[in-house]
Amino acid sequence: MLHREYQYVGPAEIHDIARTQPAGTSILCADDLCHWLTSTATEKTQEGSWIATFTIGVNETLRLATRRSEHIACAAGGPVLSAGEITIDQNHEIATISNQSTGFCPEPESWWVVESVLNRIGIKHPGRFTDVIVFRLCPNCNACNIVKDAWFYCQLCDAKLPERWNFPLIENKR
Repeated sequence: MLHREYQYVGPAEIHDIARTQPAGTSILCADDLCHWLTSTATEKTQEGSWIATFTIGVNETLRLATRRSEHIACAAGGPVLSAGEITIDQNHEIATISNQSTGFCPEPESWWVVESVLNRIGIKHPGRFTDVIVFRLCPNCNACNIVKDAWFYCQLCDAKLPERWNFPLIENKR
């Protein structure tokens, strides 16, 4: 299957700071998730669900870090197959999940690997990204844009954004 390895595309200063931060915790089984949830002080919703940063590394390992952690730190500095934010309910099931990572800007199509990893671990999930983020790089000013309501214009310079995803990547076959 063809997949994309997303390189870090965020600011260099964040990348440099992230080198001093711990990597996310590898979650290889449901017990790892349970342990992480009970031993990590991450934000919670009003309902008591945990909110975390996640990455899926090129080795197809889920890593979790506290909310607002940089994705590049969570990924231990390497490329990812997907990244975003995740909310885990009190039954240890995924309540919400997104591809929201301005450090990697993964495509919504990266869901397939997230689903595969969550299924392998045995974590129930909604079967899709519940919040889908569309990223585009402005060819005029090089700004990272989040496209809303199919408005493909740069938020900084108003240039037309490409319809197709256009960040640097590494094509790979597995």
